[in-house]
Amino acid sequence: MKTSDLTYELPAGYVATEPASPRSSAKMLIVEDDVFRHRKMTDFPAELQGDALLVVNETAVLPARVQGYKVVSGGKIEGLFLEADQNGNWLMMLKSNGKLRQGTELAIGNEVTLTVLDRDDAVWRCICSDGRSPQEVLREVGSTPLPPYIRSARGDQHVDDKKDRNSYQTLFADESQCHSVAAPTAGLHFDTLLLEALEAKGIERVAVTLHVGAGTFRTVETDTVEEHPMHSEHWSVQGEVLQKIASAKKAGRPIIAVGTTTVRTLESLPEMDTWPTSGELSGVTRLLITPPYDFRFVDGLLTNFHLPNSTLLALVGAFIGLDCIKFAYEEAMAENYRFFSYGDAMYIPKRG
Repeated sequence: MKTSDLTYELPAGYVATEPASPRSSAKMLIVEDDVFRHRKMTDFPAELQGDALLVVNETAVLPARVQGYKVVSGGKIEGLFLEADQNGNWLMMLKSNGKLRQGTELAIGNEVTLTVLDRDDAVWRCICSDGRSPQEVLREVGSTPLPPYIRSARGDQHVDDKKDRNSYQTLFADESQCHSVAAPTAGLHFDTLLLEALEAKGIERVAVTLHVGAGTFRTVETDTVEEHPMHSEHWSVQGEVLQKIASAKKAGRPIIAVGTTTVRTLESLPEMDTWPTSGELSGVTRLLITPPYDFRFVDGLLTNFHLPNSTLLALVGAFIGLDCIKFAYEEAMAENYRFFSYGDAMYIPKRG
């Protein structure tokens, strides 16, 4: 698949800088067999069969963005925590006014410092002076890891990080699963009102987990998408949830994925006859979905409008068709839909 097939021009002013309020008031473009319909997220229950199984991602977003300075020189630094390695060292993406070297000490909060050890490509390995878990430390010294395009679109507009910590977290988020550095953004459209409407229709909801990494927004720069070095992400699914997915699949009930991260989790699962009835399945996925692709466990997709030249757009293109996605995005622009993480939604039932 040529990367150029994922290119499109988005005029200024289309990037959403905050979510719709209330969340379920967001627009929803329905794309069904090349026909476009314009609705709102409040209409989502009416679009689903009563026996549908809705699958969401319950990962939680860590306040992984840090700002600080070099202890010796005072030069400013900015960083994004990715994960801790097996020795407890922090793996970070760092930006600095000057060069970073082994032994450089970085202050990132009240009496919290990072000492630079070494670098592997774009990822720095650091020792944190605070012996607590990164999750505990970052809740105190970190801020919401909003994508750069949101911060850029805001310009000089100031938004309190407390507001973003709430806005950039889904209602499904499990605080014990706080390992993502980006939100599973399709889930941001759900509020209590919408969940109650789905429940009133009898629609069953289950949760899987995929911890979203920074690579999810990495632009494809290779000539073909398949050449792109796909990022890895950790996933897990509880045995009880696996059995509900298997039951729905065997009964022919539609399985509706909320977001591309949920799709990648479902499509990374092994064959159903290997699934446990208790405990959990877990693993690391590098699954890259491009057209053509035979989806095994997804009969409908709720998603946002994605960046050009991204693996997320390739996944949606595999579900909807590349020509159709081009026309759908043009339709969305013509109707002033809001794009990207805080933007509006698109619902795509599987083609018949």
